[in-house]
Amino acid sequence: MDGLIAGHDIGTDLALQIVAAARREAERQGHLVSIVVADRAGNPVASARMDGSALGAYFIAVDKAYSSALWNCRTGEMAEVSLPGNGDWGFDKTIGGRMIVFAGGVSVRKDGVQIGALGISGALSEEDEAVCVAALASLGLEG
Repeated sequence: MDGLIAGHDIGTDLALQIVAAARREAERQGHLVSIVVADRAGNPVASARMDGSALGAYFIAVDKAYSSALWNCRTGEMAEVSLPGNGDWGFDKTIGGRMIVFAGGVSVRKDGVQIGALGISGALSEEDEAVCVAALASLGLEG
């Protein structure tokens, strides 16, 4: 039918596999983190807060996944452009204040097609992103 847009959203089983892979990778790297897998609209599909991780990290992980899903990119890619004086200054104040512009949120892709997003928080933001990328790669996904 004309006028329809095809798309694929991550399912619960795969989302749970990503959570498990991210937990394994975080443990391997020595981090205690919160993990959120979202669909393409940024709605959480599966999540976990590792024992001992910061209580507030979960909400940041949710917003990292949300931001990455909506913009189909890594959240850290938006840091520079959102600084005062740059082209998208104030971008971090968009989408109801939920926009995250530091590393740790990645778009999840299969064969180059976005299927969801992964947000991790609890370590340094660059370490959060490293966990995301390694976890997805271990499952044959791109981030």
